Amino acid sequence: MCRVVDLQQAVLAKNEAAAHTLRAGLTARGTTLVNLLSSPGSGKTALLERELLLARERGVPVAALTADLATENDATRLARSGAPVKQVLTDGLCHLEAHMLGRHLDGWLAEDTRLLFVENVGNLVCPASYDLGETLRVVLASVTEGEDKPLKYPTAFGLAQLVVVTKTDIAGAVDFDEAAFRANVRQVNPGVDVVLTSARTGTGVGILLDRALAAAAGAPVHQPVMARRQPPAHRHDDGLAPAHDHDHTHSHDHSHGHDHAHPHDGPHQHPHPAAVQTR
Repeated sequence: MCRVVDLQQAVLAKNEAAAHTLRAGLTARGTTLVNLLSSPGSGKTALLERELLLARERGVPVAALTADLATENDATRLARSGAPVKQVLTDGLCHLEAHMLGRHLDGWLAEDTRLLFVENVGNLVCPASYDLGETLRVVLASVTEGEDKPLKYPTAFGLAQLVVVTKTDIAGAVDFDEAAFRANVRQVNPGVDVVLTSARTGTGVGILLDRALAAAAGAPVHQPVMARRQPPAHRHDDGLAPAHDHDHTHSHDHSHGHDHAHPHDGPHQHPHPAAVQTR
């Protein structure tokens, strides 16, 4: 058991160090990273495409990196915005880590990029535990997922600095209880803003961009109670999946050609580190 705890702390410490280095480097060059987390099918790609289009219309230098276990579908969609987009295929890894993100940004991200949106792997468990050097962490949930989602995934929602509800155009059809959802969010993350959006109708489109630009300009972001109270390494019980302490990814750059890393030769299971403190 002691060896398991030591590994958890080592993995977390490694990621924290990499996140600190990445955040400092991005800040020095004037780039603000926004980390987007959600379940699969939440609609974050559709909303992000609209936000990238709006950023381009406003003349904001923006880029997006999207991570998936397989396919380049999301990068293909996001590239329609005209923004630089890079796909990272994780070959089974359920999340991004700061050191692998930094490697994929090196030599690709334009120097004048003001905002970098990272669309994390669709998963509310593993990605919640890893700081990517972000300035703003956003958790998205669609109206189809149920009002109790924040209670089922308290680490993901508890560390969010902004919560976005998507697909509100069909809220009535699925009997979404907005008041109950907001109450559940408050239970795990008091004070965090909850905003309503619909990529289909345009409701709320631009809120994500505005919040990211405000953070880039130095406006204070929400500091979750969980981030202030939790120690650097703790255990939580929201269905942790195995994590990797290795970088076995390959990526595809939809604006600058292809960038392949070494192939994955099978999953490696390690104990999962605990939630991180976002900044």
